[in-house]
Amino acid sequence: MKIYWDGKIKNLVGPKVKELRTQKKLTQKNLAIQLQLLGYEFNELTILRIEQQTRFVSDMELLALATYFETEIKDLYPKN
Repeated sequence: MKIYWDGKIKNLVGPKVKELRTQKKLTQKNLAIQLQLLGYEFNELTILRIEQQTRFVSDMELLALATYFETEIKDLYPKN
């Protein structure tokens, strides 16, 4: 099995997560708190690393983010 990682970025959704978060005028800490209130395991550092694309994002985390932002998972990815 090949892992598709270019050695630089670890996710593709970080920029969109940041865009959606800033549209809602949330800090990274506030977003983490909102996700925790929904029962998901996020903290401020998790959000920071996702947005900086220095952390892999699991499928469960993608689902949590899409649920919170009321969007589909596919909409978190860049448009090509």
